[in-house]
Amino acid sequence: MEKLTHIKEVKKPRIGLYTVGLKHYWNQFPGLKERLLEYGKFIESKLEGMTGTSIFNFGLVDTADSGLSAGDYFNGNNVDLIFCHSGTYVTSDCVLPVHQVCKAPVVVLNLQPAARINYRRTTTGEWLAHCGACGVPEISNAFNRAGIKFRVINGLLGLIRTPDLSLTDEVTADRPEAIKAYKEMEEWIKAASVKRALNHARFGFLGNTYSGMLDMYSDFTMLQAQTGIHIEVLEMCELDRQLNLVTEEEIQDKINEIYDIFEISGDSKADPNAKKPTEEQLYWSAKVAAAQERLVKAYNLDALTYYYHGVPGGEYEKLQSGFIVGHSLLTAKGIPCSGEGDLKTALAMKICDILGTGGSFCEIVVTDYLDGTILLGHDGPFHIGIAKGKPILRGLGLYHGKQGTGVSVEAKVRTGNITTLNMTQTCDGRLKMITSEAESTDGAIMTIGNTQTPVRFKKDPDTYMTEWFAEAPTHHFAMSIGHNASVLDKTADLLTIKHIILNK
Repeated sequence: MEKLTHIKEVKKPRIGLYTVGLKHYWNQFPGLKERLLEYGKFIESKLEGMTGTSIFNFGLVDTADSGLSAGDYFNGNNVDLIFCHSGTYVTSDCVLPVHQVCKAPVVVLNLQPAARINYRRTTTGEWLAHCGACGVPEISNAFNRAGIKFRVINGLLGLIRTPDLSLTDEVTADRPEAIKAYKEMEEWIKAASVKRALNHARFGFLGNTYSGMLDMYSDFTMLQAQTGIHIEVLEMCELDRQLNLVTEEEIQDKINEIYDIFEISGDSKADPNAKKPTEEQLYWSAKVAAAQERLVKAYNLDALTYYYHGVPGGEYEKLQSGFIVGHSLLTAKGIPCSGEGDLKTALAMKICDILGTGGSFCEIVVTDYLDGTILLGHDGPFHIGIAKGKPILRGLGLYHGKQGTGVSVEAKVRTGNITTLNMTQTCDGRLKMITSEAESTDGAIMTIGNTQTPVRFKKDPDTYMTEWFAEAPTHHFAMSIGHNASVLDKTADLLTIKHIILNK
């Protein structure tokens, strides 16, 4: 995904790994212990190479005591997720202590080294190097009875060379069972990165929520309790203070950035409200954008939601009229900004951003029954990093349903696979994620200064909307590029948030 330079780096997760086996085997079958440890080191290096994440590899757990030591080791390294590599059979009393001591989520790896053993030549020791699946049911049973949630990945180890001690072909890197297994591991690591990043994230809440949008209202404590985010309540006067600190050099830098990233529109032939932006409007948007970036840095924000209605002709009305351009720039720089005070959608956008898939602010615009698509978009902000072509800036004589006039973004998300993520709230106060995979098309859009992307779901528009509305979503959501339901499902698992995947 193309993007502007992020203002803040996303925190990387800390991943634990250990290999299990039965201590009684080591003297009986020389070389087996070392072989299994090498398999574990291969997984470590493979995951580090794929994700750039540090893997904390404890090594071998083969007794209850070493399980306790592993738990302490993972606690000491503050890991977010643990991979338990089932190297061969192990009694479950070795494994359970690891996760009674360290409460990080666990994924059991049942990765067989070879697609098929050499039946004619295989010895007992050789077979034991391939029987990791044998102990997984026992481990699963122990976890279940101890109330420890677990996940299992089955597949092949994916080696690129056969160990000298092996009696069969262990080169399986290109087999689909290996590729799928590592894709799942990568998704779990990405999900862990979301959880760690949210636990350290600061969300700004500037102004208030659009009056009367009952689906938007959120309990700040509930959001922090369920996701770990800190919410900083901000005042318009603080943004105004930052505005007064902006220098002409900063404004000029923003103007250059605007002309580099956006196409400046002429007058819309269809909508008399949409005009070519004036130099004065562009200057004001650039000045406000500089103030917005100052505010984000002053409060060390990772995301921002905002809305301010204001009174006609007031100073803050003028200030908020310049919001859309700057908030679109911030969104592309890793600081997702959601309009109308929608904090839950800011959370959805931030999850997409952490996963590197974008996350643009959307709602339903209109349905095209001839094309079988639904137009999804908003009056801004827009995620520039996932745009099809250059986003267009239009001057608007009014913002529909809002105060003031100013410059807005007209754009569509690039054509191809997309995923929508809606973050809603249930009657018991719990967050709920609703995900749909679909395809953005290159269909026509209106020239009214709003973001709009024609999206074709796997079901016809009416059937899809019937299923979607039944889940009681909020009316805003985040649009990301790619099909991301699988990694979002793992993210919801680690966040302990209910997740509904529509449109399967």
